[in-house]
Amino acid sequence: MKIPRPSLAVYLMANEAAPELAEAAVRGGATVIELGIPYSDPLADGTTIQRAAQAALDAGITPARALELLAEINRRVDVPLVPMTYGAIVEGYGEEAFCRDAAAAGAEGLIVADIPPEESGRLRAAAEAVNIDLIHLVSPTSRPERIRAASAASRGFVYLVAAVGVTGARENLDSRVAELLTTTRAAAGDTPILGGFGVSTRAHVEGLIAAGTDGAIVGSAAIDAIDAGGAEALEALVRDLAAGLES
Repeated sequence: MKIPRPSLAVYLMANEAAPELAEAAVRGGATVIELGIPYSDPLADGTTIQRAAQAALDAGITPARALELLAEINRRVDVPLVPMTYGAIVEGYGEEAFCRDAAAAGAEGLIVADIPPEESGRLRAAAEAVNIDLIHLVSPTSRPERIRAASAASRGFVYLVAAVGVTGARENLDSRVAELLTTTRAAAGDTPILGGFGVSTRAHVEGLIAAGTDGAIVGSAAIDAIDAGGAEALEALVRDLAAGLES
């Protein structure tokens, strides 16, 4: 998977509106679409995404339906697509089958939030067999050896956690981002690094770019915009955030 530098990834929950919302996000300037596959116990996600996941589950969105929606998004937009979910979803589906079906739907990357690199051998093999890049998270609270391992193992991009804790829009990003970025960059080599968790304003994006990341990921703020004003509000938010890439 090749992404532009700088890049803005937008997270959407898999639901029946996701294809239309993906089009709006790309019109606004998104260069990557992450599609959340809903899970009943999303430990890495804050209340906004938990609420969206529960709504999707209540509406009958299964992993198989989520991949069908991914395929529809792939027909509508021309940016890399990255499903994001949890290990129980992938393991329940079957790692090889999940990666095969995700690739057929157009996935170029995959984020499984709760599978660390040292436990990802089978999933990595299944992903690599169908040319899907497995993306890992690095956090300011991680041990240096874990940061190095996750950075070196990531393909496509590294997901740098720019705030401590679960996802959700925040006033300020974690002050340790610069130090984390230095460690990550040394291990990741030329693999792009995108900062997420808490990104909600143009100033956040500008700060991440100034710190030396290759872009940003917006999740909870995108869901909030959708809840407030649908596709139009999402497009406006993404357009504003994307402007921060060039500052």
